[in-house]
Amino acid sequence: MSAYNAVLARNPRQAPTPIGPYSQSVAFSHYNNISAQLPIDPATGKIVSGGVTEQAKQVLANIRAVVEGIDHVMDDVVRLSVFVTDIADADVVDSVIAASFFGYVPTRTTVAVAALPLGAAVQIDALLTHGEGTIPNAPQAGDLVKTVNNTDDAPQSPDSSQIVAFSHYSNITAQLPIDPATGRLVAGGVAEQTAQALANVWAILLGIDVPLDDIVRVTIFVTDLRDIDAVDAVYSTFFPDTAIARAVGYLPARTVVEASALPLGARVQIEAVVSHGDGTPPQAVEDRHGIVIRANNTDKAPRSPLSTQTVAFSHYNHISAQQGVNAATGTLVSGGVTAQARQSLANIKAIVESIGHSLDDVVKVNLFLTDIADIAAVDEVYSTFFPGGVPARRTVGVSALPGGALIQVDAVVANAEGTPPAR
Repeated sequence: MSAYNAVLARNPRQAPTPIGPYSQSVAFSHYNNISAQLPIDPATGKIVSGGVTEQAKQVLANIRAVVEGIDHVMDDVVRLSVFVTDIADADVVDSVIAASFFGYVPTRTTVAVAALPLGAAVQIDALLTHGEGTIPNAPQAGDLVKTVNNTDDAPQSPDSSQIVAFSHYSNITAQLPIDPATGRLVAGGVAEQTAQALANVWAILLGIDVPLDDIVRVTIFVTDLRDIDAVDAVYSTFFPDTAIARAVGYLPARTVVEASALPLGARVQIEAVVSHGDGTPPQAVEDRHGIVIRANNTDKAPRSPLSTQTVAFSHYNHISAQQGVNAATGTLVSGGVTAQARQSLANIKAIVESIGHSLDDVVKVNLFLTDIADIAAVDEVYSTFFPGGVPARRTVGVSALPGGALIQVDAVVANAEGTPPAR
């Protein structure tokens, strides 16, 4: 990575000290990645006493401490990812979040999971705009604007914006299988729910004149992994979408996770990150940047017919979720969670190096464990791959992972060279 556009990791003193090998804020180009915040009192280093209301307030206070510690404000947040251990707590958490934003609400993902670190009831991470960028004296620094859009053709919520764009990315609120005409879950099973969730994503994109194939990353939450074949059958009818994408076999990077529960009792929820080629600086409509999406696979890591290993756009690469699968055999390695953690991270490393990058360029890592008690063993392995603890991180315990894996890892990587306009 060039020092001209280096990864910038920070741990503001007013925020809790990280409880693992990660940084509280990692900025690159025009985004900051904030590590998932637990309800830890910075003064004691322990979970605050009380119920989910007190925990949610402490989590939001910690996010604010990180945000303000790097000279930003809460309205610079474009996405919040909320994880609770009881979906019934989601409404309480929503009310606490609402008190932190005035006149603007970020995009949102809300999921119930099996467990969170330190036995917390709630954990939230954030993606933050970084208008100043990390390029010294960049011509666009400070000139970017955040744009928010909602369409009546997809479900709307007072708790989140449907889509928020900043610089060259748009972030979409995770879509439930809600019929926008009725405001209720669609009738039918998981296939019908998947079709509606994806139709809602598509409607939001149409609202900003963007095709489905501008999606660079998809995260699918299901409440029963046995449903994934039905989900994939529907998913495959949406991607690839355009003739150009079909010609090259383009598919977004992807992560699939089993949730303990989803809002409204849904069986599936879909989150998407979208390229935004024209950017959001003040400019004439005709002055489009035309930045290209670059997708890549390597034989040194496991391949999937439903995703691309790494999808780059502008100054970021998105890495599909990796498990402890040996690329040569196509099977999980033996040796328990330690061996699987090592193989998962080795696969991430192989993908990152296949595109001329290194693990020093990683800005965010998401860890999913089927036993949250395994975190100490995972961290021991993790620290050998990230000895400086630089990436921001999220860790959650889930009830199951695809293929019976014990751990799953996905990542976002800085891309200093960018992806320039097609020739």
